[in-house]
Amino acid sequence: MSAANLLIVADSERDANMFYAVGMFVPDPFVYLRIGGRNHLILNELEIDRARREAPACQVLCLGRYLRQLRREGVGRPSVAQVIRRVAREKRVGKFLVPATFPYGLARELRRLKVRVKVKPGSFFPEREVKSAVEVKRISGALIMAEVGMAEALQALRNTKIGPRGRLLYHQVPLTAEKLRAIIDTAILQAGGLPAHTIVAGGRQSCFPHEPGHGPLWANQPIILDIFPRSQKTGYFGDITRTVVRGRATEGVRRMHHTVRRAQELALGLLRPKTRAAVVDKAVRRFIEGEGFPTRQQNGRCEGFCHGTGHGLGLELHEAPQVSAHSEAILRAGNVVTVEPGLYYPGLGGVRLEDVACLTPSGARNLTKFDKVLEV
Repeated sequence: MSAANLLIVADSERDANMFYAVGMFVPDPFVYLRIGGRNHLILNELEIDRARREAPACQVLCLGRYLRQLRREGVGRPSVAQVIRRVAREKRVGKFLVPATFPYGLARELRRLKVRVKVKPGSFFPEREVKSAVEVKRISGALIMAEVGMAEALQALRNTKIGPRGRLLYHQVPLTAEKLRAIIDTAILQAGGLPAHTIVAGGRQSCFPHEPGHGPLWANQPIILDIFPRSQKTGYFGDITRTVVRGRATEGVRRMHHTVRRAQELALGLLRPKTRAAVVDKAVRRFIEGEGFPTRQQNGRCEGFCHGTGHGLGLELHEAPQVSAHSEAILRAGNVVTVEPGLYYPGLGGVRLEDVACLTPSGARNLTKFDKVLEV
């Protein structure tokens, strides 16, 4: 870990660096300082007792005590910046490194108070890229929640009947993307996860990689199911994508699915420590092109393989290292990344498959256990 003095002011429910630093959820912004290698938290009275239990590695300081002290000294409306300056003076510190997301107004006020802040270049906690065994277990737990949601989705699709003109009927009413998303999200909540913006994109909507999906679902058309819950307990994310067809897939969709699956297997075989992430992405693209699926611009939008091969996964859904054409990352043991090639062609449909892999000294270990079936 860096010996530099660090400062974060954020809530830990949404800020991954803050959660990584303290290991507990706090919904409102608070202050974290690392001074001389020791962690300090400045919290209001509501959170102090809980912080002493859940963040034992941190010295917990009472925000209210400092505010009262400043008022006694004649400060009419003491601010968080003034509290930070007081603590910094007590610890004999005059400068801090802060994340790029640090509040600009607070930074200006601290500088006026002669507390120097400078944005730390690169990752604020670069050690986050290499997951410990405990972190891998937490990601696997969140991934199981995603698989629970996927299993419920496929079961619901299997229970549909194909109605007039190919519309899918679920309990005698049309099945929509919104209804299937609700089935998935309910299962995730019951498993202890927090779903958000689950993708259920069918037919033409499957041609747009991050289209959430809306309206009726139809037989014999590809449906992309992309599920990425966060564990309510640990804060870590899972991520899984499958493409399925209720009924019979067209020959074109079959070829796409087969190609994407083989491309994913290729990537998993290439993910090794000391390998450049861009090299993996390039190999996947070359393979897909060789199978007769070009990537091109048509009518102002991308067709083919229109995104990177994968991304890091942990306390954020998308984090370092990126596995993409422009990535500068060199892979290391302990990286946890998604592997999610995809193909998208209007008039034919979209196909994406996504697993999660953990890099070991000898290669990649696939953490995802869920089968890849096309027709249900």
